[in-house]
Amino acid sequence: MKPVLITRLMAMLLAFALAAAACSSDGAETTSADATDTTAAEESADDEAMEDDSDASDEAMEDDAMEEDGEAMEDDAMEEERHSDYPVTVMHDGGETTLEAQPMRIVSLSASATEMLFAIGAGDQVVAVDSFSNFPAEAPTTDLSGFEPSLEAIAAEDPDLVIISFDPGEIASGLEAIGVPTLVFGAAFNLEGVYAQIAEMGIATGHIDEAAQVNADIRAGIDEVVAGVDPDAEPVRIYHELDDTFFSASSNSFIGELYGLLGVENIADAADEEGFGFPQLSPEYLIEADPEVIVFTTQVGYTADDIAARPGWDAITAVSTGNLVQVDADIASRWGPRVVEFLEVVAAEVTKVSTSS
Repeated sequence: MKPVLITRLMAMLLAFALAAAACSSDGAETTSADATDTTAAEESADDEAMEDDSDASDEAMEDDAMEEDGEAMEDDAMEEERHSDYPVTVMHDGGETTLEAQPMRIVSLSASATEMLFAIGAGDQVVAVDSFSNFPAEAPTTDLSGFEPSLEAIAAEDPDLVIISFDPGEIASGLEAIGVPTLVFGAAFNLEGVYAQIAEMGIATGHIDEAAQVNADIRAGIDEVVAGVDPDAEPVRIYHELDDTFFSASSNSFIGELYGLLGVENIADAADEEGFGFPQLSPEYLIEADPEVIVFTTQVGYTADDIAARPGWDAITAVSTGNLVQVDADIASRWGPRVVEFLEVVAAEVTKVSTSS
């Protein structure tokens, strides 16, 4: 090959090599730029994502804070409402007692008081009741005694109010010494006493309107029962037997007042000269008085057949006609919202006798 041709060929190869190197350099620069752009975009996206997460977190924290504030405000409002009508002064058999705040841990050692508390809507505030408080079913019955109350047992319930039907010793003063107010609501002597106790419990527990409604319902129920009795009918002779020693309830007692509303003749009245309310009668007295209806309770432990089998009692009209009515001891002995139920039972029997005469 000629030298000139060789020289030209080498020049061409060198030119191709330089061109290839230049293209390779441009491609690398382009790739590097693209990579840089991609990385920047990714970093920007990450930044935006982080910003979005941060915003979301901030919003969530803000929502949580608002929710907590709302709950706190609601709690404050409830607490304010609880204290808004207090202190209150309650009248009871033990005098006057001032309650600084609405009681939320009430202990009731009276079956009648327990029924009243639940009737007026204060059931959720009752944490313990005595062993005889069996109504309503949701009442938190315990082995606490209402007849022989134990200060230590009561205090163990951490009460902020205790209600008892009587104070056998130093229960009220003992509770007062540890800062627990005590209300004493003994057996009501009449219906007005029932209404007064319910009203005072409404004041004590923060259920004034509900207590007023319960009293209105009792009055309406009694009026309805009484309206069903014929006022022109001959008075039915009635004997309420408390036990087999023939103690009875005259018109001077709470239950006797209920009988009076029905226009009956209470055969115990003539024997209650001192107005005690619960005279003791004799079999001879009862046979001579000849009641047309005999009412006794489930508490006595005997039946109508046992009464009918008593010597000489077959001469009593109530026995010969089978008008011996056994009623639930709870509704017959408790001075509470269920007095209407007792009155309904007796009124039905009185009406039956009146219409059959």
